[in-house]
Amino acid sequence: MSPVLSVLDLSPVSGTESQAQAIRDTLEVAKAAERLGYHRFWVAEHHNMGTLGSAAPEILMAALSQVTRTIRLGSGGVMLVNYSPLKVAEVFMELEALAPGRIDLGVGRALGTDSRTGGALRSAGSEAFPHYFALLSAWLLDAAGVEPITDAHPARDIHASPSGPSHPDMFLLCSSPDSAAFAGQAGVGMVYAEFIARSEGAPSTAAYRQAFAPSVFRQTPWASVATIALAAETREEAERLAAPMRAGALANLDNERRRFPTIDEAQSFLDARRDDPRLPGVLARAIVGSAAEVRAGLEDKARKAGADELFVMAVGPSLETRIRSLELIKGL
Repeated sequence: MSPVLSVLDLSPVSGTESQAQAIRDTLEVAKAAERLGYHRFWVAEHHNMGTLGSAAPEILMAALSQVTRTIRLGSGGVMLVNYSPLKVAEVFMELEALAPGRIDLGVGRALGTDSRTGGALRSAGSEAFPHYFALLSAWLLDAAGVEPITDAHPARDIHASPSGPSHPDMFLLCSSPDSAAFAGQAGVGMVYAEFIARSEGAPSTAAYRQAFAPSVFRQTPWASVATIALAAETREEAERLAAPMRAGALANLDNERRRFPTIDEAQSFLDARRDDPRLPGVLARAIVGSAAEVRAGLEDKARKAGADELFVMAVGPSLETRIRSLELIKGL
């Protein structure tokens, strides 16, 4: 059985464009994803990164709710320890009011940035995540009237607004079997961020399924894997289009967040480092090729990982190539 296909968009900055344009581009990618029949469209949270545009997924989701009608919208994800759980609950209940039944709240345990920037955000640090997650869950369920907060709860007499009648679906972004098991124990959906973890998702999806306990959020497990895929009319063209992405990934391994404005500049960077022992690992991080090759690669990945759903990261050196890749992956 083929996996459900969804889209993860990081609002990458293309060529010489601005971060502001990257945000506007994401709106266009979302409209295309809905037209093509993808199940979900998720946006991310990154801070102090010049190559990515989205630092506030909740604001982008509000805009997306006004230009789409059917596709589910979500955060991939909100870095929960950067914020008040009550505020996150209220923001996402407000999004749910704007697009009832279409909102996903994906949360992560990391900062979404470096530790110094995390300090500027006044992040509580990853050790606070379990407590924050429990409070967030309680406020969402209380606001939807599913599990009212009782007098015995630490948050008694504090309620998130606006109230229901529905609440967002909950997911935890994972990069290890330990975090996947936490998602299972919490009874929420799990998304394994393969592109961050740089390892296969099978151990984490297995840990998630083994630990899963039914909850008011979800009665049965739902395991997703987020991966990078780029399809073009031919393998040769896909390899060419992948050069800026690969050059950026290789530069990032040297803690250099670098944007490559042209394909030629990116290819020259890669050619000069063809003997770098890390390059094969960079090349293996994405499924790149013709439409048939990418679709087969995604099917194989889902089968090996035991995934119900695959999030395809919308990549390419321009808005047009990103949308065309999504079209080809869907067989259109």
